Amino acid sequence: MSTEQRLASRDTGDVPEGAGSGGRGAAVRRHGWAALRPLVRRLHFYAGVLVAPFLLVTAVTGLLYAGSFQAEKLVYAHELRVPAGGRALPLSQQVADARKAHPEGRIAAVRPAPRPGDTTRVLLADVPGVSAEHQLAVFVDPHTGSVRGALETYGSTGALPLRTWLDDLHRNLHLGENGRLYSELAASWLWVVAGGGLVLWIGRKRANRKLRALALPDRTATGRRRTLSWHGAVGVWAAVGLVFLSATGLTWSAYAGANIDAFRQSLGQATPAVSTAVTGEHAHHGGSAGMADMPGMDGKKEGAPGGSASADVGVDTVLAAARAEGLSNPVEIDLPAEPGTAYVVKQVQRSWPEKQDAVAVDGGTGKVTDVSRFADYPVLAKLSRYGIDLHTGTLFGIVNQLALAALALALIFLIVWGYRMWWQRRPTRDRALSFGRPVRRGAWRQVPLPVLIPLALVVGVVGWAVPLLGMSLVAFLALDLVLGQVARRRATDAAG
Repeated sequence: MSTEQRLASRDTGDVPEGAGSGGRGAAVRRHGWAALRPLVRRLHFYAGVLVAPFLLVTAVTGLLYAGSFQAEKLVYAHELRVPAGGRALPLSQQVADARKAHPEGRIAAVRPAPRPGDTTRVLLADVPGVSAEHQLAVFVDPHTGSVRGALETYGSTGALPLRTWLDDLHRNLHLGENGRLYSELAASWLWVVAGGGLVLWIGRKRANRKLRALALPDRTATGRRRTLSWHGAVGVWAAVGLVFLSATGLTWSAYAGANIDAFRQSLGQATPAVSTAVTGEHAHHGGSAGMADMPGMDGKKEGAPGGSASADVGVDTVLAAARAEGLSNPVEIDLPAEPGTAYVVKQVQRSWPEKQDAVAVDGGTGKVTDVSRFADYPVLAKLSRYGIDLHTGTLFGIVNQLALAALALALIFLIVWGYRMWWQRRPTRDRALSFGRPVRRGAWRQVPLPVLIPLALVVGVVGWAVPLLGMSLVAFLALDLVLGQVARRRATDAAG
């Protein structure tokens, strides 16, 4: 066996070809980490080769999304900003001015200008040409009532077209619900790949107790060992962040996310919401104001003599009631979606500190009927909110976005280095185009039964909770069995 082959064998932990029964017997008698390491390496190899393309797409689109927040401020500066100064018009007047410019659809919500120099957003739903998942945001100068423009918006963060397009690219590649499977598959495996790589690197460097050997690349190494050095060192720095992105990404995925929601609800940890039910004298009106064009915004519905049965206090009174409950900017006022329901005023600040309080206000009386405080959220509901906002880059603003961009770049380089190592392991005497050898089969046979059986049970539970991880793992095993049969048949034919 050549020197290069011996180094590759030491790097991978494989039993060298032609080592004989003694080498294989020694491998079978391994215990502890020595027994588990080949199994972890084989899983890391297959996940790296087969899942890495999905991870690469996720990393590239995530990098683009991380920069969308600052780009959005530049691209839509005319709609978002106005010269600050003077007294703001009543909110009802701003809504009326927006309605005059855009009579289509229905008014769904209003976001008053949160800071001097910001515009007010009047959100319209059921607008022709706008998808049901999106709304049309009409931007109004709060001082003059002039309409600065109208743009499609999406989600509770108020993402505008540029960020919405990049968000859809990251989540589903603009392929709809079916496209979400790609990002869920990537999130399902990212923590496995990152965690497996971390323990492999730590296990490899355990003999060298210097922190530098673990966290910094070896500049004296060459060839594949140099690539491995960079791959391992950068992976150490990025591992925790990548596992975090995987876990938080799964919380709103299609299948694993549903299991996580069911688990939270079973523990009583679901995110609370205010009740919009209106009872008593005003149960059958008040809510109608949100469904129509809100003409006049003066507390009465047009065509209602004396304003009796269809009286509505209007958004100014509703906002004042919310302010009295301590809801500070930024807020969104959701108009009643159907008769007999209340207005909902909710804080929408996703940066630190979180502002997520909400109140329901009876549109007929202007009285608060229900209150939800973020401080009273269950622990898992709070952690979920923090995790999602950190994942999407809103919790700590530009610092958060820079950290996400750094993680995305790290993942891109880790994948490139991983494929490069696979290429560098190819047979050097083979002039044809070829790739490196896979990790040797049969690693699971080296694991003692007292460890293997609980490990198999844990894998089964995780595979059930994270379905795309479980199904793809079964597919990998089936592929591995097929390749093994093919290899044995070729070996038999060659020997015969």
